[in-house]
Amino acid sequence: MADRAVPGYSPGFKKPPAMLRLKRKRLRRSEPPAAAPPPCCAAPRAPSAPTRRNPFSSLDNARRAAGNPQPQERERPPPPPHGFPSAAPFWQLLEPVCEDKPTRRAEPSERTDLLALTNDLHLPVAVPKVPSSPRHEFPADWSIKTRLLFMSSQPFTWAEHLKAQEEAQGFAQHCRATETNLPQNIQEPKLSTELRCAFQQSLVYWLHPSVPWLQLFPRIGADRRIAGKASPWSQDEALQQVLMSDWSVSFTSLYNLLKAKRCPYFYVCTYQFTVLFRAAGLAGSDVITAVISPTTRGLREAMRNEGIEFSLPLVEEGRTRKQKNSEVNLETEVANSLEVDNSWEDGEELDPSDDEHESFSWLEEMGVQDKVKKPDTISIKLRKEKQEVQVDHRPESLALVKGTNTFTLLNFLINCKSLVAAAGPQAGLPPTLLSPVAFRGGTMQTLKARSINAKARVHLAYKEIFSLEIVGPVMPHALHSLTMLLKSAQRGAFSAVLYTHEPTAVFNTHLDDTSPALNKEAVCKDLSACGLHPKTLDQLTQCPTLGKSSIRFLELKNYGYTWKS
Repeated sequence: MADRAVPGYSPGFKKPPAMLRLKRKRLRRSEPPAAAPPPCCAAPRAPSAPTRRNPFSSLDNARRAAGNPQPQERERPPPPPHGFPSAAPFWQLLEPVCEDKPTRRAEPSERTDLLALTNDLHLPVAVPKVPSSPRHEFPADWSIKTRLLFMSSQPFTWAEHLKAQEEAQGFAQHCRATETNLPQNIQEPKLSTELRCAFQQSLVYWLHPSVPWLQLFPRIGADRRIAGKASPWSQDEALQQVLMSDWSVSFTSLYNLLKAKRCPYFYVCTYQFTVLFRAAGLAGSDVITAVISPTTRGLREAMRNEGIEFSLPLVEEGRTRKQKNSEVNLETEVANSLEVDNSWEDGEELDPSDDEHESFSWLEEMGVQDKVKKPDTISIKLRKEKQEVQVDHRPESLALVKGTNTFTLLNFLINCKSLVAAAGPQAGLPPTLLSPVAFRGGTMQTLKARSINAKARVHLAYKEIFSLEIVGPVMPHALHSLTMLLKSAQRGAFSAVLYTHEPTAVFNTHLDDTSPALNKEAVCKDLSACGLHPKTLDQLTQCPTLGKSSIRFLELKNYGYTWKS
């Protein structure tokens, strides 16, 4: 009986205490608190009372304010002002097309991306800052994209379920470097065989080595993704030598194609750095160039020992900028110290070694000037090397090799033992070669494409949003080819979010050997057999303008491009 006298006691542990029931009721209906809590043995709750909410529900866990009345039944949140899409969870904002079930299980990344892109399309405030005036073309982006997500008000059904004949025709057009020119506006994209074949053609790229059960791009930071998968070469030195020998043949084949202007560019992706080889005439250079990022002091020292001449454009640019700033500051100081200089007119001269003498004068005062060694040339050299090490693994460590030194770099990479990991999940696996054209030992691969249809609530109604996702190593030529196709198929209006492989974003750095007098017509004529569309080739011949960044957001409206980097 003593236990039953305790208010709110629940002997069966089957119902919440009466005190909690009153508290929940007060929070819901904003009723005044009761005078005294009823005992647990009171009459049972009437059947007409509202059913209590499940405390484990994900949508009802949020604590409500006491002053906000809440309805008894669950209702959808009211639409936000101005008819914009609400900030509700993704499954409330987007409902799949042709799906009877109220909820659809999708990947979180897909939900988040579609939600963000829906907001970008319909919320003017959320659209990133882009150039004020649209342009006919966007700048060349030499970084490798890992994923593209296009959004449009027009469906992407034309990119789905290609017929066997269309797929075969697309492969044939790629191998023969067939130039496809589409009209500015295609009325029925789904019925356009030419468009669907050109789409398949733009998805093709070439890869070496090819291991079907391993994703060989990106290689930097891929240990966790590759770990646990079969790698028979990791402990077999004979097999490693065979793989490296085969890789050397493919690498040499690509360089020969590049030198003969039959290949515009290609990438060498190792587990530590990435190398971009470009043919003469691309990126505003009249010679073959190779850019390496990121680099380390050890790699740069090994390249110097092999006689490879290279430069660090970003480091030199920073020094030049710092020198200019110091000169400006010096001029300002001189101008401000004209009045102070009058005190030195008595004939007193400044000794250039005064600063050095004064910096050690306190040692003489203490009488230990002979016991402390002053910095010598070795110490100064070590200090400079420390400054050089500070840029390791950073975008500023970009190294530029040009001209005949690229051939020396080729031999250096083939014979470099540190090019392949000696331990870990990538041990014994040769670097990945990526090329837009076929080469010896290369394997034809295609980017993965899929279309996603969704609904977004806009102006108290639901509007269909169409998206096209491209996954894989998207190289510069593929990005431009896809945008040319979408320009015609989507009636000159779409937006895209571009996901960049960050170590390659620095490849957009402006080179220090660019030739302003380069004849573009002669360059395009020489590279006409490299397998790229003339408009794509014209874009890639432009000097890089994005610096250390890359294009993250691209929008086409009324056939004019705007972008954000």
